Amino acid sequence: MSDDKTPQTPSDEELAGMSRAELVKLGMKLDGVELVEYPDPWPVKGTRAEKRAERAVAFWFVVSGLAGLASVAAFIFWPAKYVAPGDDGYFLYSLYTPVLGLTVGIAILAIGIGVLMYVRRFVPHEVAVQDRHDGGSKELDKKTIVAQFADFGHSTSIARRSMIKRSLAFGGGVLGLVLTVVPLGALLRNPHAQSSNKNGLLHTGWQHTSDEKVYLRRDTGDPSEVVLVKPEDLDAGAMETVFPFRMSEEHDEEALSAALLRSDNPVMLIRLRPEDARRVVKHAGQEDFNYSDFYAYTKICSHLGCPTSLYEQRTNRILCPCHQSQFDALQYAKPVFGPATRKLAQLPIKVDEETGYFIATGDFIEPVGPAYWERRS
Repeated sequence: MSDDKTPQTPSDEELAGMSRAELVKLGMKLDGVELVEYPDPWPVKGTRAEKRAERAVAFWFVVSGLAGLASVAAFIFWPAKYVAPGDDGYFLYSLYTPVLGLTVGIAILAIGIGVLMYVRRFVPHEVAVQDRHDGGSKELDKKTIVAQFADFGHSTSIARRSMIKRSLAFGGGVLGLVLTVVPLGALLRNPHAQSSNKNGLLHTGWQHTSDEKVYLRRDTGDPSEVVLVKPEDLDAGAMETVFPFRMSEEHDEEALSAALLRSDNPVMLIRLRPEDARRVVKHAGQEDFNYSDFYAYTKICSHLGCPTSLYEQRTNRILCPCHQSQFDALQYAKPVFGPATRKLAQLPIKVDEETGYFIATGDFIEPVGPAYWERRS
C-alpha cells in the first residue's frame, strides 16, 4: 500500500491480516480524514484521579437506576385513588404525580450527567479534518468503519471499565423500564374492574340504578350547595355545564363532591336560538333526546378526552381547546374540524313535570370520550 493521498485498495488477504489500528488508519485515509490531534486523556493509567473520575461517572448511572426503580415502585404502589382535600390520605395522594415526575426526572437527568461526564473525562478530544466526497459506501469502507467503532471503544477505555459499564447498564436498563411501565401498566390494569359501575366504561354517573330521578345540577364552587336547572335559567344561545344529582345525595357531602369530580360526568347544556333550532339534524335513534331547544352533550372530547369547554353561539359549534376539534351542535354534535372522528355523546333530557327542573331520562347510550378496545361505536 502506498502513502499517497489516495491509498491503494488492499487485497482480501492484506485486509484480513490488518490489525485494528491499521484498519482505522486505512479507513481514515479512504475517507479523506486527517487526524490532527488525538490526545489520550489518561496517558498514565491507573492513577487516583482516573479512578475518581470513573467512580463519579458510575455514581450518576447508579443514581439514575435507583431513581428509575423508585418511579416504577411509585407507579405501582403509591396511593393513586382520588382523596378529597381534608380527608385522610389526601397528602399522600397529592404527592402521587409530583413523586412520579421527580423520580423520572432524576433518572433522566442523572444518566445524562453520567454520559456527559464520561465524554469529558474519557473520550479523547480529537481534532480532525475531512474531505467531503460523493457516492455510496463500498465493502472496504464498511469494514473499516466497524474497526473505527471498535477502536473508539478501545481508545475511550470503556471496554476495561467494568464499573462504568455495569452502572450504565443498570441505569439505562431501569430507565428503559420506566419508559415502558406506564403504557404496560395501562394494558395490565382493567379499567372496567376499577369502575363503580358494573359495565365500567360503558356508563357514567348519569346511569339510572333505581327509579330515582337524576337532575341536572350546577357547580357553584361549593360541593355541598345544590342548585338545579330550569328551562328559564338559560337564555337563547346560552350554555352551561351541569352534573348529575339525586335527592338521596342531598345531605351526603361525599356523594355530592364525587359527582362533581367524576371525569365522565360533565355535560354541556345548550339552548339553541329558535331560528337555529329549526335547522337541527338529529341522529338516528336519538330524535327525542332533546327538550325543545335544549340539547345536552358530554363535555369529554371524543379525540383524547379533553373538556370541550367552548361554545360559539353564532356558528353553533362546540370547540375543544386542546387540539382544536370542532363539533356542530346543529348536527348531533358531529365533528366538522380537527382530529376528532366521533360525535359527542348526547344525554337524553326532559323537564320533570312535578318540579319543573331538568332531569336525565337515562344514561348516554354510547361511551363518552376517546376510543378504547372494547368500544362498540
